[in-house]
Amino acid sequence: MKKYYSCIVIISLITNNIYATNFEIDRTTLSGKVIDKSTGEALPGVSLYIPDLKTGTATDVNGNYKINNLPSTKVVLQISFIGYKTIIETIDLATIKTKDFALETAIKEINEVVITGLSQASERKRTPIAITSISQHQLLQNSSTNIIDAIAKQPGISQITTGAGISKPVIRGLGYNRVVVVNDGIRQEGQQWGDEHGIEIDEYAVNNIEILKGPASLSYGSDAIAGVINMISAPTLPEGLITGNIITNYQTNNGLLGYSANFAGNLKGFIWNLRYSNKMAHAYKNKYDGYVFNSGYKENNISTMIGVNKAWGYSHLNLSIYNLTPGIIEGGRDSLTGQFIKPLKINDSVEGSKIATSGDFKSYNPTTPFQIVNHYKAVLNNNFIVGNGIIKAILGFQQNNRQEFADVLNPKQYGLYFLLNTINYDLRYVFPEKKHLSISVGTNGMYQNSLNKGKEYLIPEYNLFDVGVFTIIKKSFTNLDINGGIRYDSRIQKSNDLFVDKKGVKTNVIDSNSYHQFNSFRSKFSGISGSIGATYQLTEAVYGKFNMARGYRAPNISELGSNGIHEGTVRYEIGNSKLKPENSFQTDLAFGINKTHFTIEVDAFNNEIQNFIFSQKLISSTGNDSLTKGYSTFKFTAANAKLIGGEITVDIHPHPFDWLHFENSFSYVEAVQKNQPDSSKYLPFTPAPKLRSELRADIKKAGKILTNSYLKVELENYFDQNKYYAAYHTETATPGYTLLNVGLGTDISWNEVKFCSFYLNINNITDVAYQSHLSRLKYTDENYVTGRAGIYNMGRNISFKLVIPLIFKKQTI
Repeated sequence: MKKYYSCIVIISLITNNIYATNFEIDRTTLSGKVIDKSTGEALPGVSLYIPDLKTGTATDVNGNYKINNLPSTKVVLQISFIGYKTIIETIDLATIKTKDFALETAIKEINEVVITGLSQASERKRTPIAITSISQHQLLQNSSTNIIDAIAKQPGISQITTGAGISKPVIRGLGYNRVVVVNDGIRQEGQQWGDEHGIEIDEYAVNNIEILKGPASLSYGSDAIAGVINMISAPTLPEGLITGNIITNYQTNNGLLGYSANFAGNLKGFIWNLRYSNKMAHAYKNKYDGYVFNSGYKENNISTMIGVNKAWGYSHLNLSIYNLTPGIIEGGRDSLTGQFIKPLKINDSVEGSKIATSGDFKSYNPTTPFQIVNHYKAVLNNNFIVGNGIIKAILGFQQNNRQEFADVLNPKQYGLYFLLNTINYDLRYVFPEKKHLSISVGTNGMYQNSLNKGKEYLIPEYNLFDVGVFTIIKKSFTNLDINGGIRYDSRIQKSNDLFVDKKGVKTNVIDSNSYHQFNSFRSKFSGISGSIGATYQLTEAVYGKFNMARGYRAPNISELGSNGIHEGTVRYEIGNSKLKPENSFQTDLAFGINKTHFTIEVDAFNNEIQNFIFSQKLISSTGNDSLTKGYSTFKFTAANAKLIGGEITVDIHPHPFDWLHFENSFSYVEAVQKNQPDSSKYLPFTPAPKLRSELRADIKKAGKILTNSYLKVELENYFDQNKYYAAYHTETATPGYTLLNVGLGTDISWNEVKFCSFYLNINNITDVAYQSHLSRLKYTDENYVTGRAGIYNMGRNISFKLVIPLIFKKQTI
């Protein structure tokens, strides 16, 4: 792994030297002043940012700004400030050197700049694809136990959970490999096919998130059939500024202790950003189960970015190490008392159990069974200005180590051990914009190598090579924007044979005593994906969107070749090497109104999927569960599916109470298999309809000390989910429930200098006992004392968060 890191560092240095030596770029600056349009007062702290160049600045105490080392070309500039309407403007730096801006007070903002899945940054309302943006401000104001939990309240977004520490994203009813998570410019690869495998990204290192809902294969290749979640790091600092921050978080339910420290700067275009984060939690609790044994986890992360921002573009090297140790919740209980039991070692050959104690519940060290996950990543991200065009080049290496410890008699010996190496590459060229026509072409993909280093086996060892070529086009008129593109993908995957002896140990001896656990196979998949869509601005406040997209996804290694006990899901899993790729055709239609005192957006979609792949429980000839080595047996199969639904968001902010917001959203998806009987009509893991309402008061200033204060009351209502995959008792119905949450927060400042920010959230304030339909713990053992099946979700949880900004060197303008 150190060799990969060294190679990427060397390539970065060589690239920078060659480019700086051989290309002369006309340098320029942009400066000006930002004021309040209604009062004429200067606005300090306004953010001015150029997303395509990853550079920007903030206004000083007099409202002045200056951005140095800019190319003499057209750029998209975003000017944003809390409580004001964001300005998005294309500026030709070849002719414009100074530019003043006047910001209008905004009650609701939907005019964000987005970059996910596009050739260049664009306004969200002028993009036909359904995109949700989550700002750093929103992330800080909500409490969560992991990064996916932080976004699960968004319309159309859900999460498959295994306790508080592990969550998998679901977009409009589709999850697993159908959702691509992007971080540092590359797709995150870490065995996302597993039910109990989370996303290996530091929650505190994410600055903002963009969620693209719908087929997004144009930029990201096979697998983005459901959409993309782009975790975006903090923008680089203005030149001459050195800062840092400290984030602390405590949550009462599971005793979560989290903290993160950051140190970043920009000296004459040399930039850096260093962060260390730590998080740990003991068992969580709820009203019915009490503390849930072994639901705690520990997380330890370090990341850094170093690079240069110059007039010719930028070159950034991102390095990160992510470590997670989660307990695996099995849900075993004492038959007489209904209390959770703890497995223990009686002697060297005998395993027993006892009732878990208070000390076991409050321990921050997960006990057997547990996992140790290490994810290493190095990404070199380059952006070169060539004339008025742009060359973007990304090279990344990831290594994912996942060990599972489940033997009480030998707790330090792992059983499963997956070692996954991935090399990502992405090269694209953005042509100069002419007559409002933008075109980009490129190629990207990955090479993977997966090894089994443990003593137990679930998937075969394999090699994978993935390559795709694409083009994306955008044409803008006065009120009309047309976006489209096409892509071709090819994937070759080879798996290896595996023979084991009677004891399950890997062997090269092939005889009557050996078992052929994995048969080697070679698969080749290819597919075409594309999209075409348009947005039309009927008036300044009213817009419409329409998009059609064809998606493509090749089967993953688990679906093709698994053959073993999946401890985390307590089942025996069998792959199917004859599976065909999934192909989808989705249409989206949206309509929005953004007026001064109310905002409405309606999104509807229809998604037809051929060869939809899912896991189905097998039944024996007697009609009971088919058992393999004592576990229920599941095998991957495919059928044609249809998903329809959408989201509605409404925000009311009545005059003269402009500080008051009444925000509402409703999400619905129905996912069915075509031509199937009632018991297998609906797809598994389909989220229940969700209605979220929030009443919120925003106060810009409360005296001389408190600024940007807020108080909110939130209702989350999840309806009954009676449309579930009932065949073979795979899923059961889930009753609806309503959660009441409250929150408040403020910045503490003096003389325009912010000392800290404080956030308080109380989730599930009435301590409702509930089970999410997408919780895997819903299917653990029954409590024979109470008659309740499975484990319930987290009860009341109070979160305290403190953010302390640090300034080591101020910017001079």
